[in-house]
Amino acid sequence: MKEIIKVSCFCFLTLCYFPVTLFAQKQKPNVIFFLVDDMGWQDTSVPFWDSTTNANKKFHTPNMERLARQSVKFTNAYANSICTPSRVSLMSGINSAAHRVTNWVSEKDIQVDPKDELLQTPNWNVNGLSPFAGQSKSVYATALPQLLTDNGYYTIHCGKAHFGATQTTGANPLNLGFQKNIGGGAAGNPASYFAKDSFGYRPNHYNVKADLPNLKKYWGTSTFLTEDLTTEAMLAMDTAQIQKKPFFLYMSHYAVHLPFDADSRFVKPYLDKGYSPSEASYCALIEGMDHSLGKLMDYLEQKDLAKNTIIIFMSDNGGFSHSPRVGKPNTQNYPLRGGKGSLYEGGIREPMMVFWNGFSKPGTTSKQNVIIEDFYPTILQMAGVKNYTTVQKLDGKSIVPFITNPKRMDKKRPLIWNFPNNWGGGNSSRDNSFMVAIRQGDWKLIYFEKYGTLELYNLNKDIKEEHNTSKQFPNKTKALARLLTRKLKNRQAQMPTFKADGKQVPWPDEIRFR
Repeated sequence: MKEIIKVSCFCFLTLCYFPVTLFAQKQKPNVIFFLVDDMGWQDTSVPFWDSTTNANKKFHTPNMERLARQSVKFTNAYANSICTPSRVSLMSGINSAAHRVTNWVSEKDIQVDPKDELLQTPNWNVNGLSPFAGQSKSVYATALPQLLTDNGYYTIHCGKAHFGATQTTGANPLNLGFQKNIGGGAAGNPASYFAKDSFGYRPNHYNVKADLPNLKKYWGTSTFLTEDLTTEAMLAMDTAQIQKKPFFLYMSHYAVHLPFDADSRFVKPYLDKGYSPSEASYCALIEGMDHSLGKLMDYLEQKDLAKNTIIIFMSDNGGFSHSPRVGKPNTQNYPLRGGKGSLYEGGIREPMMVFWNGFSKPGTTSKQNVIIEDFYPTILQMAGVKNYTTVQKLDGKSIVPFITNPKRMDKKRPLIWNFPNNWGGGNSSRDNSFMVAIRQGDWKLIYFEKYGTLELYNLNKDIKEEHNTSKQFPNKTKALARLLTRKLKNRQAQMPTFKADGKQVPWPDEIRFR
């Protein structure tokens, strides 16, 4: 990580993959990266599968539909299974196996992993992302907003940060290159979405994590957090216009993460349909998020900025899926298996869309496999930042060729995930702890470190991951296990150890199966 690496965004890309106007572009485009927290692949009326599902019919997201009509929709887009690893990958361009922020961060120097009877979690980077070298239990990286700021952008952070633990440098977005911070700190979620409740802030309760910076003016009013963040985002974009600078807006909503507070603007129709209060509240959070997207799109049109503003829509991990018996909504990730915290598809596959006027073809779909660290070089290339210096080696690859040509496919590139942790949430702790995975083309291999088992799925034929074909295709299983092991070792990935003897769990290619 200490080596300075020179990166050229346009290295060896042939002209045939881009419109000629890409190279003639003079005015820097504005960029809105619209990130939703804990939104499942099915938590929208926009289908990201080959057909519309019952879950799609449940939600009302007309502005996502509006964006989809203008955008390239990516149906094989991935993040990590937990929020902070995804956010660090986005801001650093590094895969979680290499940056080692493999679970959500909380208190400085403190692991959040529940104890396991068999395995010991490795000493992962519990303090998150840092812009400075030498900070303990942190990954040192040149953050994406810093490069954009250095290249003339007015950079705005609005909403959830959760890049670093409390009392660490990376917890404050301003230390990562953002010039404006609205509501971002170490908090992984608000204590309340209600402004009348000061968003749950209590100086002697729930500690500093619940303090959402620069939103105090809304305390005691009747507004909702999602609404207030949207208002503040538009004011910040006004500032960019006054300064005559292109802007990068990281619109990172706390929605739809718990607590599932009912947004009074949208909840009644769902209650009228007979949904339980918790389920109706969740649907209202989704619709409130969608309303925010629409407000930002309206703003761009009113300010005559729509044609020169890129919009990227994404979620940070799979849908939060708990058993109804604990009184929390099931986000119905079906047909995907699993949910947040799992390396099954329900935990990592995300809704993703990209609008880039003149470069993305409206209403098209790309089936290319992409992952969240890819946005780092992609956004820089879109912004016309041709040469830049980073202290980290990038794992992300620009997806501009797949945005400009949605039919283009690369089935050779492998995507990997490393989760040597114990999340402990969801219906099954087996599905939410001590896992690594790889996807290459249509094939996906999952290694369950605690049980020493491998599972192989062909996602083109079995998106539900119902049929483990590792015994049916042993050669494919072995090949992917070898490739996954090589990629993990190349990134110096951490692995859990056995409590009994302190030995590391076997690598994927060391597992014997019949």
